[in-house]
Amino acid sequence: MKPLKSADKKRVIVDYKNVTPQILNLFSDRYPYGYEDEDIIKFKNAKGEMVRAVPFETDDTKYLVKVSVEMDAKIEAFLDDEEDDTPISEEGSIEAPSEEDED
Repeated sequence: MKPLKSADKKRVIVDYKNVTPQILNLFSDRYPYGYEDEDIIKFKNAKGEMVRAVPFETDDTKYLVKVSVEMDAKIEAFLDDEEDDTPISEEGSIEAPSEEDED
């Protein structure tokens, strides 16, 4: 299957109130260490309000994730949950999951 051209992709703006775990996962894949100020784009919405968002794309969709204090907290909590799933040894290094953990 041929990848879609950028102009043919679906465009989605996501607010923190309706962000899904799937979108958070895609977002954290694109920005594994968080986003920087230079990643943020600013635009005016239909109401004339200034909106800050961080863009990322998948094969078929262009996303703009609105950023705010609430969204920052949601992303941080999501990343913390992912880190909690990774076992850490007593020495503080990250352990590979054992075969027993996969059952």
